[in-house]
Amino acid sequence: MKSKNLIATGLLLLVMGLFVGIAGAQGDPNAPEIQGGLLYDEWWKHVGVDPPNGDHPLWATQSTNTRSGPDTWRCKNCHGWDYLGKDGAYGSGSNLTGFPGVYDARTKSVDEIVAALKGATNSNHDFSPYLDDAMLTNLAVFIQGVRDDRQYIDYSTMTALSGDAANGKLLWDAEDGCQKCHGPDGAKVNFGSPEEPEFVGTIAVDNPVEFLHKVTYGQPDSDPRMNAAIERGWTIDHVLDVLAYAHTLRTGLEAEAPASLPTSGGVPFDVSLFLIVGGALSLGAGLLARKKR
Repeated sequence: MKSKNLIATGLLLLVMGLFVGIAGAQGDPNAPEIQGGLLYDEWWKHVGVDPPNGDHPLWATQSTNTRSGPDTWRCKNCHGWDYLGKDGAYGSGSNLTGFPGVYDARTKSVDEIVAALKGATNSNHDFSPYLDDAMLTNLAVFIQGVRDDRQYIDYSTMTALSGDAANGKLLWDAEDGCQKCHGPDGAKVNFGSPEEPEFVGTIAVDNPVEFLHKVTYGQPDSDPRMNAAIERGWTIDHVLDVLAYAHTLRTGLEAEAPASLPTSGGVPFDVSLFLIVGGALSLGAGLLARKKR
């Protein structure tokens, strides 16, 4: 009876491990939506070229955003990290340009979006001298799939409406999780300066819509390469969980420990290996016990 129980337990763990392993299977880093999401950021870094000289031709049509040079060529600086432009998080403050977002363009065909990126609707919006047809197609596929972050972020306070910090910690601490590059407290990589550091926690608190974009699609020209959430098989709920945990990490010069977390939470994909190995050991023990009988 004991050996039968061991065998049953082993089979159950193997099935669970295989199921979780499939759910967390690594996707294709070259998927069009991932490549397009990287191009939406600093596309020249992703392509590996120098940024264009001067300001984007359309930049002179606005006067509220004082940035200049390469920054004016980033899609996100006109259309926002939330893809809503003047109707979203960039609808006020120093980031305001008055330009519309790309969210409404998601209903257009790839060919229509590519045509717009080539200047069909406005000759000053022609990116074809810098991005080839394959890159423009990737950007169009990305635009077709953009989400409305207003269902996840309270724009009045710029805080997440949901997220399980405990599960976010599991995902963060996993062997191939965020901590591998950013460190346990998120301060291993400084995006700012020594005097005014900017860490993962800083972005999570100050600009959660940027956090959602970068975790979902990755960071251009990062070394080592930052795996996109959709490449990992994560859903938006997993991204929100990591955002919730990132709120407990360092945001500046302070050296703070992560706050205590609730005990509830989902299972990170990395646990699949544990389940598979545990299942195999249990199954083996059961078969051995049965053989000895």
